[in-house]
Amino acid sequence: MPKAGKQGAPAKRQPDIIRPYGDTTGDGMVQVSFTLPVPHDKRAEGAALQLAAKMGLEPALLVHAKPMGPDFTFFVVYGSAKHLVDLREVTVVEREFPLLSPTEVNKAIKSRLRRKLVVVGACIGTDAHTVGIDAILNIKGFAGEKGLEYYREVKVVNLGAQVLVPELVERARAEKADAVMVSQVVTQRDAHIHNTTTMSAAFREAYPAGQVPLLVVGGPRFEEGSAPRLGVDRIFGRGTTPGEVASYLVHALAAPTTKEKA
Repeated sequence: MPKAGKQGAPAKRQPDIIRPYGDTTGDGMVQVSFTLPVPHDKRAEGAALQLAAKMGLEPALLVHAKPMGPDFTFFVVYGSAKHLVDLREVTVVEREFPLLSPTEVNKAIKSRLRRKLVVVGACIGTDAHTVGIDAILNIKGFAGEKGLEYYREVKVVNLGAQVLVPELVERARAEKADAVMVSQVVTQRDAHIHNTTTMSAAFREAYPAGQVPLLVVGGPRFEEGSAPRLGVDRIFGRGTTPGEVASYLVHALAAPTTKEKA
């Protein structure tokens, strides 16, 4: 039987096939922005509308065009998308571990590791954007949650920005790191992908098999399901909180044994 709503009426069933919503339900209206490598003129505007049509926006309306220097133009196009979305075909990466409070995290680490859990973090390569790694590691944290420095059973070593991969490996070995956390914000020419695979390869070369620290990478442009392909243990995307990361570290490094669960 369908579940009842607040007033006792059956809850409205979510449709399987949907379209974007703009002015009216199902009108398919979307807004997209892009830059073309052409000077701003009527021909450039026509090229923008041609691209919009090939993207499935029909009819398309050019609502904004602005020169970006002498050779580029930025566009905003509004139009109706012909494509449909089938919610039955949508796949997501589900969190496979429970969210723990700081007290629970500390208790799990203390009782199972019987020492502090060591985390070494950095922004590698030429990436100078530390806002992501700082949000997770620094005590001030993010989204109302304290960072890992707040957890008394976690030792945090934050190396900051533009750290070379060999330096990260060396420091991780010196600190006997349980986990290495890397933040990558710069994504031009897939720099985040290159840096991550380089880092993963360096750690697996420097450590004996089975002794590589937990490799955790975060950034706004990573695909959450790409960890195996990039050679790391976990990918965290935008909006990740320190509590999620701490809970994952417990899940991966200090999970209860089968006997404890029983």
